[in-house]
Amino acid sequence: MKPAELANQGSAARLDPPNPLPRAGQGLALLAIAVTLILWASAFVGIRLVGADYSPGALTLGRLLIGTIALSFIALPTLKNLPKDWLNWRNGLAILSYSLMWFAGYNLALNTAEQHLDAGTSALLINISPILIAVFAGIFLREGFPRWLIIGGLVALAGVALIALGSGQRSNVDLLGVVLCLLAAVLASLSAIIQKPVLRTMSAVHSTWLGTGIGAICCLPFSGELVQAVSSAPLASSLGVVYLGVFPTAIAFTTWAYALSRSNAGQLAASTYLVPAITVLMSWAWLHETPTAWGFLGGIVALCGVALTRIRSRKTLN
Repeated sequence: MKPAELANQGSAARLDPPNPLPRAGQGLALLAIAVTLILWASAFVGIRLVGADYSPGALTLGRLLIGTIALSFIALPTLKNLPKDWLNWRNGLAILSYSLMWFAGYNLALNTAEQHLDAGTSALLINISPILIAVFAGIFLREGFPRWLIIGGLVALAGVALIALGSGQRSNVDLLGVVLCLLAAVLASLSAIIQKPVLRTMSAVHSTWLGTGIGAICCLPFSGELVQAVSSAPLASSLGVVYLGVFPTAIAFTTWAYALSRSNAGQLAASTYLVPAITVLMSWAWLHETPTAWGFLGGIVALCGVALTRIRSRKTLN
């Protein structure tokens, strides 16, 4: 989708803003954000755990197939609820774009990167994405650059830097892994901006279901690798792929879309600064990668930064 088209759609969204959410709606949006952060953080660890038995392509295809199947139980019976004009050329192009870039490209790049990097490093590098999303949202969706969003984002980024400083595995950073993580961050950022206008006419479930389905079709060339991995991998690794498909893919991308449809993209993206802190704790528990005092301090700073980004939204709601 061209930047001008994105800008036009974003401008229209500002001219016709949604009604303020009732308290119940606000609570559901916050719950959706929390679920997304926890499940996405677990994905970084899960990818590392199954990466020895599933190639990046096989893991990507497996996740997307399982995610599509899981979402089909909800999406298919409710297709009749979609508005008649949902499949216009703008929506179709946007859906195809974020399916290719996010569900296929992002996952493939991240899965490959974690063959070269540890989970914590990968999560840290991916977290340039909130900055990119805030910039893209300010330009293309006309969300502007709120003061507290910028201040909170810088504070949260400082927290992420402290986590990086405290990591004991920075000497093992692989250049290819770094490049792939940065590529994944760019793809995710662009996809979030492209997806938001689609959510004006489509539910989070259907938006995610189409994304995983189209992404899976794009990854069908990895079918042979997936079949071979399933036949030879330990049961624990295969169950790990099932987990990644159902929870960080089907559920977390749906809760993300739900929150995105009810929040500014820049403010929502700032919340994902918490993912590295959560990932460090999960890596400590599951991969025995012990965090340092710097890591704990960085997590606290990142949490404070995210809280600052929400100041403007709370005033608006009140």
